[in-house]
Amino acid sequence: MFSKEEAAQLRKLFWTSFGKSFPRKWLLYNTKVKGFAFKFVADRKKAMVCLDIEHPEEIANELLFDQMLSLKTLLENEIPEVIYDNSYELESGKQIHRIYVPFEQKFSIYNKNTWRDCYEFFVDEMSKFELFFYEYEDFIKQAI
Repeated sequence: MFSKEEAAQLRKLFWTSFGKSFPRKWLLYNTKVKGFAFKFVADRKKAMVCLDIEHPEEIANELLFDQMLSLKTLLENEIPEVIYDNSYELESGKQIHRIYVPFEQKFSIYNKNTWRDCYEFFVDEMSKFELFFYEYEDFIKQAI
């Protein structure tokens, strides 16, 4: 088991190593759609690439998720493993709409031996998500 400081250092090292290994400007929060952001997630048990929809206005939130549902078949053609979750619960207890691709291999942010495969997964899957967004950006933005 790691101390709190050691765990924090490992998490920081994980993310800085990712940035150095794959130096690239990712879309992430720069979608220009409020409450619509791409994220990399990695913790002690899992890793995933996500599209989180958490607009502060509930109606806009639902409209954005519905717009993404209308594109589900198209997204599944690009990313067959994609999961649509209408009510994903974050560790904080907050419920959001999350569309994500889980990393299926054994992973822990505290095990450096699992990092490289996760990094490659991140690059492959986020690139697909970004391309999809750019392809359908205008349609997605019509939701709100």
